[in-house]
Amino acid sequence: MHNPLPRLLFAFSAAVLLLGGLTHAAAFSKAAAAVAASDLPPFYGNSLKGLWLIDAATLVILAVAFGCLAARPALANRPIVTCLAIIPGATAFILYKFMGNFLPAHMLVAAAAAALAGAWRLV
Repeated sequence: MHNPLPRLLFAFSAAVLLLGGLTHAAAFSKAAAAVAASDLPPFYGNSLKGLWLIDAATLVILAVAFGCLAARPALANRPIVTCLAIIPGATAFILYKFMGNFLPAHMLVAAAAAALAGAWRLV
């Protein structure tokens, strides 16, 4: 591969997603404490805790995937990378819908945009 831009874009996306995933996982204890202090029924409280960790895991897994693509761009396939990039993009859309203007949503948009741009800059 002669064009270093996709590699840099995938690396940027990986870094942003890893930072977001680790930060989200680190905040789990605060979310769990908020659930414990609430009057949510157990099903909803446990669902929130599960979804909290699912989101963190998804971000970290996507970070690893984009990190692998940054290391070996020849493994990238434009349609598959586009589908992977839709995940943080869709997550950002949902965050904007329910939470409004929110820094983590901006980070997800940046990661998705970088991954999409990298996919479309592949040779």
